[in-house]
Amino acid sequence: MIYDAAIIGGGPAGSTAATLLAQNGRKVVLIEKEKFPRYHVGESLMPYCYFTLERLGLVEELMASDVPKKYSVQFASQDGKISEPFYFFQHQDHPSSTTWQVWRSDFDNLILKRARAEGALILEETKAKALITTGDRITGLKVTNKSGVEEEIRSRIVIDASGRDNFSANRQRWQVRDPKLKKVAIWTYYENAKRDPGLDAGATTVAYLPHKGWFWYIPLSGNQVSVGIVAERDYLFNGSTRELSEIFEREIQNNEWINEHLRDARQVGQYRITGEYSYRNKYSSQDGLVLAGDALGFLDPVFSTGVFLALRSGELVADATHEALNRGDVCASDFVEYGRDMTKAIETMRKVVYAFYDEKFSFKDLIMKGPNMRSDLTNCLVGNVLGRSFESLFESMSELAELPSPSPHGLSMADTPAA
Repeated sequence: MIYDAAIIGGGPAGSTAATLLAQNGRKVVLIEKEKFPRYHVGESLMPYCYFTLERLGLVEELMASDVPKKYSVQFASQDGKISEPFYFFQHQDHPSSTTWQVWRSDFDNLILKRARAEGALILEETKAKALITTGDRITGLKVTNKSGVEEEIRSRIVIDASGRDNFSANRQRWQVRDPKLKKVAIWTYYENAKRDPGLDAGATTVAYLPHKGWFWYIPLSGNQVSVGIVAERDYLFNGSTRELSEIFEREIQNNEWINEHLRDARQVGQYRITGEYSYRNKYSSQDGLVLAGDALGFLDPVFSTGVFLALRSGELVADATHEALNRGDVCASDFVEYGRDMTKAIETMRKVVYAFYDEKFSFKDLIMKGPNMRSDLTNCLVGNVLGRSFESLFESMSELAELPSPSPHGLSMADTPAA
């Protein structure tokens, strides 16, 4: 059998693409190395996740669930002062202004189950081992199933949504690290941590540390909170200890808001760490292959863009694939617009992330620069970044912070000078 699409990875990008292609009657096989549900970090959803989730038919289920509803993002200074929250409903009167804080194990499994229900073949505990190439074209995958048997899967397109495994990009040496966003993240979970009252009970809080490091504080169901530190490696490991628990306890003392909210809490589970995770891949597609989600690139966790970009890329890549299959052949040229859209979205958020980490920058100073600054900034924070111009925002932002030059990476191979 030749499938219309073989998808690597069952996370939000891969399962979204599988669901939408299967809904359109396409023969889809999804290869996932693990057995779902499985653990994953990245629990906070941006408001504009709503529109892809609505298309997947999952909004009502999330609305009826016990997961905390997220109405805002707020910022806490080192001395414990909390900013005026960015309430999403003040910016836009729409159901999307209510979003969620989710356990990724449950959330990702929800979308994977949706793909299966629509008719996609889901092969869990199956590992992609190699791309199959015919001439200059990708024509399928070699995989190993859970019994250890190697198989070949032929398809008209391979969609790589393998996440930070970067299955295709690593094999083709496409990955390029961001030159400045070389951060380290350490995270864990707490029970009985303090929650703010009312609408702020489900807010994402970004709490500052010295040298523009920061905590995330994400309330979850089950009386737990996800708490993480993101900072430069030299800052985190500048003392006599390399024990993650000791570093974490030390940094809790460096933010009074975090200290207060964790004072009566109990840490549960392990401490986890990852580092230097900001990257972009040189290309988003070649003939027979297209990348989505974290397999396309990962920015930085500060504004919770990961799941949003995964969902949106899964949706866009499904639509582009369906149209290409209708035309017959599936080539890199079919994903030129997709590559441009995703590159522009990532570049928009990359500028905001660079400003956030600039020692001279503050959101308060930016908002004071003009009547449209808060609205434009909130559009970025909610994920309303596709098809919009932010020239005036970035012009004002550049007066307060050093913004990055545009990255040339992430376009279709058919849309680059080297193609």
